[in-house]
Amino acid sequence: MQAIMETIFDIAYLATVLTLGILLIVKSEKGALTQKFGVMAVVLGGGDAFHLVPRMIALWTSGMEANAAALGVGKLVTSITMTAFYVLLYYIWRARYGVEDRKRLTVTMWVLAALRVILCLLPQNRWLSYHQPLLFGVLRNIPFAIMGIIIIMIFAAEAAETNDRIFRNMWLAVSLSFAFYIPVVLFAASFPWVGALMIPKTLAYVWIVLMGWNLFRKERKPAKA
Repeated sequence: MQAIMETIFDIAYLATVLTLGILLIVKSEKGALTQKFGVMAVVLGGGDAFHLVPRMIALWTSGMEANAAALGVGKLVTSITMTAFYVLLYYIWRARYGVEDRKRLTVTMWVLAALRVILCLLPQNRWLSYHQPLLFGVLRNIPFAIMGIIIIMIFAAEAAETNDRIFRNMWLAVSLSFAFYIPVVLFAASFPWVGALMIPKTLAYVWIVLMGWNLFRKERKPAKA
């Protein structure tokens, strides 16, 4: 039953995110904010596929432990692409609200992203092992969580100040994604059922992509006479 339900959910998620992302890239004007959203959605879905596809295969074949190496590499790729996702979301924030300064904030985001990637690439993560150390699972997510906090704060502030109806809940979607993700990092190894929180975490990311799609639809909607 787990294999059936999880496979259906994962395929639906990847198909939705990648389809919307490709449509936004193809149908948006070159350099438009919605096109950037499309790139971000493709990075999200493409990166997650590296982990979810091996996971689906493992569920239907010899199990997780027997496919530990493929799953570990997939998690590594996903960790890096998720970092890129938040860097792209930061630049979407800048474009959406016409931010031209804030150089220190930009440097901070890039430093945190670089630190996250470096921590992910360290051999101590033991990506190819089925049992990976909790310590490095926590360490590599510290700069990632700080990036998330920054995104939450800046979107909440600008959306409220500009009464941005499209992105007014962006801060909430990002907050929920981390609220569901952090317990998985900390407790999934000891309590496997906690891994079910990845479902609402994934839905929070779908919500983020749908905000970009709603912006696209609003911009394409003919103005009333």
